Amino acid sequence: MTPPRAERGAALLTVLMLVSVIGVIAAASLERLKLQTHLSGNMAAIDQARHYALAGEAIARTRISDVSSTDRTTTLAGDWLDRPNAFPIDNGTATAKLSDAGNCFNLNSLVSQSDEGERVVRAVAVRQFEALMTLIGVQPRIAGEIAQSAADWIDSDTIPQPGGAEDETYARAPTPYRAANALMADVSELKAVAGMDSAIYDRVKPWVCALPVAELSPININTLRRDQAPLVVMLLPDRLSLAFAQRMIDERPATGYSAVENFWSKPALRGISPPVEVMAQTKIKTRWFALEMQIETGGAELTELALIDGGVNPAKIVRRSWGDGA
Repeated sequence: MTPPRAERGAALLTVLMLVSVIGVIAAASLERLKLQTHLSGNMAAIDQARHYALAGEAIARTRISDVSSTDRTTTLAGDWLDRPNAFPIDNGTATAKLSDAGNCFNLNSLVSQSDEGERVVRAVAVRQFEALMTLIGVQPRIAGEIAQSAADWIDSDTIPQPGGAEDETYARAPTPYRAANALMADVSELKAVAGMDSAIYDRVKPWVCALPVAELSPININTLRRDQAPLVVMLLPDRLSLAFAQRMIDERPATGYSAVENFWSKPALRGISPPVEVMAQTKIKTRWFALEMQIETGGAELTELALIDGGVNPAKIVRRSWGDGA
């Protein structure tokens, strides 16, 4: 018996709807498969890029170990400082740049640390940090408050320095928090310090670092660039001017200074006698190096920043970060 025409039409409509649904499902499945294939390929490329970066680390550590174990000084010889070096790799390029990671204000120098781990505010470092911020355009009053508060952020006690801040201050924030009372692991911690805002942080960030030691900033007078003259002035802010420090860098011997005393005994510095601790933080050899790796391969891009300790043999990685801006 032949079904009525209406039933045949309904059946045909049902078939068409099923075909349409199956088509949509198939299309969605195909797109999902394409996405999974793309993600798998991208992950493989990123993994490959990471291996290239680690290989670059190994080469840098070996080179730093060789130089540090044989040379008494670290100078600009060889034009190595902050110079990008590009190397071809499979399906891409690797670029490496090495910098002197000690030519900065070490935020962790704001305290001295005992063998038992007790951290006490170091007044000379607080003055240096305040002077540096003032030199780069931060208002003196605000610079003083930030310097004291940053020291309080790291030291072991909960008693604020004059103009500083401890837990009581941070407890009044819209979202309360506490001072770390520990060495800074990254300069970004400075954002949480009382008195700091985004504008001041952006101004200060290029000048500071968080070395993993509570030691005064190890300023290498042989590798300083002219634009880094404020790092010299901060050592003796009451005795040195920016123009004078720039001239001292301009007049540096082509082969660098062979001894720290040769720098401080220059005729232009006659009559200036730096304290023992300032003399000790003035260096002619670099211990800390910053390695920046940019890897482009297979459509993937990867950035690595690594801090290398060249004061041990072999040199070792003490910190690394991955990603944009690392």
